[in-house]
Amino acid sequence: MLVDVVIEDPRWNEDSLQTLAEAAADAALRKLGHDPSGFEVVLLACDDGRIAGLNAGFRGKAQPTNVLSWPEWDLSADAEGDLPHPPEAGSEDDPEPLGNIALSYDTCTREATEQGKNFDDHLRHLIVHSVLHLLGYDHIRDKDAALMEETEVLILAQIGVSDPYEAGAEMPL
Repeated sequence: MLVDVVIEDPRWNEDSLQTLAEAAADAALRKLGHDPSGFEVVLLACDDGRIAGLNAGFRGKAQPTNVLSWPEWDLSADAEGDLPHPPEAGSEDDPEPLGNIALSYDTCTREATEQGKNFDDHLRHLIVHSVLHLLGYDHIRDKDAALMEETEVLILAQIGVSDPYEAGAEMPL
């Protein structure tokens, strides 16, 4: 299993989220030339209270956010705008952990509504975005942000999700 979903908030539909997360993570890894069967991601499906606590503990920001990610390895590029270092894959029987992702139902739902986006497409975007973080992509420096956004848009197009930045939306945290 590529994505191990842990449901903390019962408003999440476990089967739907599992299918959606697997497809989004699979698309991201394949687009970047990686065999998804060699990797594993843990996805925590929680609420604003839980993600605010995680955000405070790990980023010093005591507020809810849509998504957080914690890479297992630092694969970041050596120079701004360069591709991150490739991860070392495990096997189907012993996949390599890429890291952890947390999604807040409250914030994701609110954002999708406010931005007029399909909820599932918004989740697909956030999962692709987070998998890219686990793979060493980032958006702090301008050239890195441009590379990450371009990569996201290409992956999302492959799975039928329109460009989430067309309307001037900001990149997720």
